[in-house]
Amino acid sequence: MAYKFDSDLEFLRQLDSNELNDLVDIIKGKEGDERITQDLTSNDLFKRFYPDHKEYIELIMGELQCFGGNSFVNVFRGGGVQYKEILCDVCDKLKVNYSKAQNTQMIEQNMFMKILSDSLEKMNEEELKQVANEFGLNTTDFKPQAITAAMQASILVSGFAMYKIALIIANTIAKMLLGRGLSLAVNASLVRTIGAFAGPIGWVITGLWTLADVAGPAYRVTIPAVIQVAFLRQYLINKQNNSENN
Repeated sequence: MAYKFDSDLEFLRQLDSNELNDLVDIIKGKEGDERITQDLTSNDLFKRFYPDHKEYIELIMGELQCFGGNSFVNVFRGGGVQYKEILCDVCDKLKVNYSKAQNTQMIEQNMFMKILSDSLEKMNEEELKQVANEFGLNTTDFKPQAITAAMQASILVSGFAMYKIALIIANTIAKMLLGRGLSLAVNASLVRTIGAFAGPIGWVITGLWTLADVAGPAYRVTIPAVIQVAFLRQYLINKQNNSENN
């Protein structure tokens, strides 16, 4: 499906092909998955250049836009819908508190915080203490609401905290969907933090799959694809910040 210019997806052009691997794998899915039809792998450009994803980046972005509506409707539209509309649709399904007046990055952050806070609710006090310690949170109250509030305060001070949250959630979904973690190199210091969240986020994501089953198979790929795009935005911001500071 043809890509229609989308300012919220254009950042994907700045990523290297290997940084797009996980997103492409999520779009492709596994054989036998009940999912929406994808046209990416049958395209001649894809067949010619795979796995050099940058050569067909507009195909990838066009495929993402098609997640906003079923294939039949998209044919008459001549394409899909803007990414922000798809993001808002996913946020509605996840019961995220957001405003459509907010910019896309802020809505994505609200989505990550909703998944995070739901995960914290499923942790015991020892796990919550570990999370507070790993994130260096300034709190002596280890209840889920207090940890969430401390996380939000930490994000205001440093964007790296949001990157860590996005990475943990995207990594958990990759393990569940692809049978492996993210292919991007992960800072060794984050590994323990990821481990602390693995179970609770897994339970929350399993709940999302139940939602997806109710809403229809399209959401089994739309939800993880949106989360991966949102993670890649945080990844690029963190990469650029590191480059400026070095």
